[in-house]
Amino acid sequence: MEPRQFPCKAVTYDPNNATDPFWQNPAIPAHFWNLTSWKNGRNGAIAERVGDVQFHNFKVADNILAGIEFSLTDMHGDNTTRIDNALIIGRTNNTDDILNAASPFGIISPRTENFRIDDSRFFNFDWNDAAALSSCSHCFHGAATDSGARTVRSRNLTFDNTTVTRIFNYQYPWRSIYLDEDGTITGKGPKSWATNKYVHHNQTECEYKDFWGATYCDNTV
Repeated sequence: MEPRQFPCKAVTYDPNNATDPFWQNPAIPAHFWNLTSWKNGRNGAIAERVGDVQFHNFKVADNILAGIEFSLTDMHGDNTTRIDNALIIGRTNNTDDILNAASPFGIISPRTENFRIDDSRFFNFDWNDAAALSSCSHCFHGAATDSGARTVRSRNLTFDNTTVTRIFNYQYPWRSIYLDEDGTITGKGPKSWATNKYVHHNQTECEYKDFWGATYCDNTV
């Protein structure tokens, strides 16, 4: 959870907003910088229930489940929670049998709103069902999550053409939506969309692009 200006008491209690007595208490962004993390049994970095928490200049490689994972990002809002300028490598020459048998993801996005990924680069997701991006953190089965669609915003993402063979591998419930603000995921221009394939996406504005993965739609949708 991000720091607050007044962490121990509310500024003013509003009886019309009784569920959140801290409603006037401004968030203070929590910036984490320059982590290098590799060969972890689960994630290179993970954040659970957070608000305005931002990861900058992280470098992660050879992690079994994901390079970076955010789980719940609804404590503050305004799409402030983010990953910025990350270098994410699925598998290096320092691999091992456990990693070779796995299907990790570069980033697992949260099962809530208010999350974005900016200026990040992905390499070496080219074996098994490994993918650069996945969805709905901790949504491994129906009892573990809600069933709604959540929107992740992204800008200036780079996927190595020769070593990233799969951009998306969505997780249950297969409803997450990526708003591609500049078209660097979809190739369909600013404010285009990537989401899981369903029959109602069989439209001229949309194109099925990714094996087991995404339908990409332009900004007219």
